[in-house]
Amino acid sequence: MKTLIKNGTVVNSTGTAAADVLIDGETIAAVLAPGSTLLGFDLESKVDTVIDARGKYVIPGGIDAHTHMEMPFGGTFASDTFETGTRAAAWGGTTSIVDFVVQYAGENILDQYHLWHQKAAGNCAIDYGFHQILSDVQDSSLVAMDELLAEGVSSFKLFMAYKGVFLSDDGQITKAMQKAASNGSMIMMHAENGSVIDLLVQQAIAAGNTSPYYHGLTRPWQAEEEATHRAIMLANLTGAPLYVVHVSAKQAVDQIAAARDNGQNVFGETCPQYLYLSLEEQLGASSDEWGAFEGAKWVCSTPLRSREEGHQHHMWQSLRTNDIQMVSTDHCPFCMKGQKDMGLNDFSKIPNGIGSVEHRMDLLYQGVVDKQISLERWVEVTSTTPARMFGMYGKKGVIQPGADGDVVIYDPNGHTSIGVGQTHHMNMDYSAWEGFEIDGHVDTVLSRGKVIVDNNQYIGAKSDGKYFKRGLSQYLI
Repeated sequence: MKTLIKNGTVVNSTGTAAADVLIDGETIAAVLAPGSTLLGFDLESKVDTVIDARGKYVIPGGIDAHTHMEMPFGGTFASDTFETGTRAAAWGGTTSIVDFVVQYAGENILDQYHLWHQKAAGNCAIDYGFHQILSDVQDSSLVAMDELLAEGVSSFKLFMAYKGVFLSDDGQITKAMQKAASNGSMIMMHAENGSVIDLLVQQAIAAGNTSPYYHGLTRPWQAEEEATHRAIMLANLTGAPLYVVHVSAKQAVDQIAAARDNGQNVFGETCPQYLYLSLEEQLGASSDEWGAFEGAKWVCSTPLRSREEGHQHHMWQSLRTNDIQMVSTDHCPFCMKGQKDMGLNDFSKIPNGIGSVEHRMDLLYQGVVDKQISLERWVEVTSTTPARMFGMYGKKGVIQPGADGDVVIYDPNGHTSIGVGQTHHMNMDYSAWEGFEIDGHVDTVLSRGKVIVDNNQYIGAKSDGKYFKRGLSQYLI
């Protein structure tokens, strides 16, 4: 099957140019000057499908490097399965995800890894890879890190919060970092001071402050900054690379920027919610159905931050200056009815998470329209950097010969209205992005050369996606 995408504007992280893209089977075969012939033959007569992208951008498919499909949390499971979540991702122009294998204390790491393969295999609309969560770092964990590296899992996530669930102490973190320094893998860190948070939560509940708004107040920016600094110091001690997930506080960004200025292999990601949403809006959210509990829709960790304190502005700025390198979603959706409402009388029992896998590409494109980031930076933070950061570049994250035919045709003159009943294919009973209007539209999505979304229709299959065996990060010095 040969496909020619003609008359479009190809956008890579390195630049923008009018070009035609030829896909042969699953792979990009050529990027050509508009109207080019190949060996003297008219291309259109030699291909099976021609897609006219006139007036539109042709970009590498998005890579969401932080998702939690079917994740067990707080007595329930994330509401998106691999099938529903990856299909929604495809609708939004994301053609690869990297999901987290969950290991709780006492569970066998390799058993969990194989369990996640069983969940995902044959159920993914797009390609997928895995990170591995380490909750209790034992000697066997260090052996498993080497074994998983050979399986294409080159990144390991640790937590400084959630005592009794995921939290690792500093000694355990140090052991994992020592192993990462020796085998070249990436340490990912949920950086919040869990002990401080647990105390503040207990005090808030005891005082009768049980509404969702107090979720954010009991996870203050100081707890994020302190943990980020501590993780950086442990990485400095061990020589391990460090990737801080879902950065939400401007003070944590400053810690990452300072470490990078000192030459450390330290990186950070933020998420759409920390660019657009705020604690004040969560406080003001109320409805006849839910009252003040409406704010539970936006309960996530790290939490939303105060707009008055300038965190959102600082996040956009950090993307421009590369103090933050990429944008993932931390997609971990829960429905309000039957899941979030587990915390109706106690915010600490609300499952933490927001669903965004479908909307990341659009939300970040709006940043281009609003002159927060450039067109090329949009592609960089949503596709190219994730590919390079997590060992996928060359096959993913770029429009060039030899790359997978993961291509999105994006219409800058189109329009997307986000909300339930409009653009919403995630398995949730609400949208955290209800009412957002985007000055652009995902028109066509190809996954390894196959059209899976076109003309506002999903025409793919749940088995289209394949496991992607990842290599080491390309950013390590």
